Order: sequence, then C-alpha cells, then structure tokens
Amino acid sequence: MFGCIAAGRLVQTNLQQVDVNKYVFELADAQAINHIVVFLLGTIPFEPGFAATVHLLWPNKEWQLLGGLFNEKPSAIFRLKTKESSVNIPQISTTATLGISIEPIAVVQQELATMQQPSTSAALVKPGTNVTQVGQIAGRVLENLYNYITSFTVQTLPINAIPLGQLTENGYLPLKSFQTWYENLSRKLAANPKYLDEEKSA
Repeated sequence: MFGCIAAGRLVQTNLQQVDVNKYVFELADAQAINHIVVFLLGTIPFEPGFAATVHLLWPNKEWQLLGGLFNEKPSAIFRLKTKESSVNIPQISTTATLGISIEPIAVVQQELATMQQPSTSAALVKPGTNVTQVGQIAGRVLENLYNYITSFTVQTLPINAIPLGQLTENGYLPLKSFQTWYENLSRKLAANPKYLDEEKSA
C-alpha cells in the first residue's frame, strides 16, 4: 500500500503491519538520510473519509510527526536531517523507524494543525497580545539588535572584503554579526521567554 524512498537510495517496499491501520518501515543508516519521500503505491487508495499521518522514531526518542498523506495528495517529501538533529543524532550507524497511521481525515487534519502552531512558550509575540504590546516588543528587539550590532562596527574593511554599501562615519558592520545576534537572541528566548520583558537586555 505504501512505499518510501530515502534520497539516493532504492525504493523501499519492505512495509510491516504492526497493528490495525499502522505500518512501519525500518530505515537503515538513518543518520545519513537528508530527505525521504513517502507515497501511496496507487494500488489501494484510502477508504473514503480516511488519510494517514507519517511519523519518525529515533532510538530512545519519542515519535515525531512529519506530515500526512491523502488520496488527493498521495506523496510527500520530508526533511529528516536538520541543523538541530545533526547535532543531537549520533553519527554512528542508526536504524530509525518510519511509522504510518491510517486515521479518519478529521483526526489527521487535527494532528497536522498542531505542527503549524508555534510553541507559545518560545513565541516572541504571544496569542492575544495587543498592538501596543507588539510595538513595545518590536522596540525591545530593535534596541537589542542596535546595541549588539554597533559593538562590531569597523572603520576599515578586512582584506578581500566586499563592501555592500558606502563607508560612513559609523563604519561597516560585518553581516555575520547579524546572524550571531539572531542565534544568541533565539537561544536566550528559548531559555527565558520573558527575556525581552526585562528592562535591560544585552
């Protein structure tokens, strides 16, 4: 009923049924997989009113929802390796499990909706925040950015640097400093969602 292809590999059809309406593929050397395609073979469609959710299970981890399949969308590409996972997943040979669960369409759509909702604990602007509060948060973000970035101003360009603008009395800013600021702010907000509410943010 289902097939999958890990990028750069042959089609896998070694589907195992583990429960009523639940199926799994074993993914060998999963740590080396960047993308995987999961699809209906076209021989047996979903029964009317049903679809499927697709999940991934790493050893000693919890099931992770990747997405869904429908008769109207019988295939999907999922990215397995992210910046975060490449750090957290050991680079030794690891077998992961790809799970497919056939459910009523309403259940599938409800599960997929949870993927699109940002975590309220890490969200910069919380649901229900009024316009004034959003403006205050934006002001704090810009102040934080300005204070951080201006500390990297240089008056002379490094050798072989390509200027993206004209040198002013305030000098040049390395583009990498913006990326570093963003990563630092994201890390601080993850550790303390009220970080920007504090009067002085560094």
